[in-house]
Amino acid sequence: MKIAVPTEGRGGLDDFVCMHFGRAPTFTIYDTETKEVYVIPNTSEHFGGTGTPPEILASAGVDVVLCGNLGPKAIIAFERFGIRVYSGASGTVRETINAFLNGMLQPASLDSACPDHRHHIF
Repeated sequence: MKIAVPTEGRGGLDDFVCMHFGRAPTFTIYDTETKEVYVIPNTSEHFGGTGTPPEILASAGVDVVLCGNLGPKAIIAFERFGIRVYSGASGTVRETINAFLNGMLQPASLDSACPDHRHHIF
């Protein structure tokens, strides 16, 4: 399983979870089978590129996204790609992955979406 976490800086297990998902400069990806860690830049339209973070992570083969919170538009996009999203992440990527693997994060839902982004539903 490939787990992605939006990260504040250059990424990696010791980087911190970026609390503004779409504007995270990087995404750290951890493969639970191979234990491989790699970082991909956020080249989405938020940074002058093309596409959206859900598209970028889907093309990287991500199965699960762990984040602090995100808007309903992103939740819907991840559902379309078959990517499961969990919210409530904080601290480092390492701490977040451990919290997920220990069942401590909740699945993201439209009801729990970031209230600052509810206008992005349609």
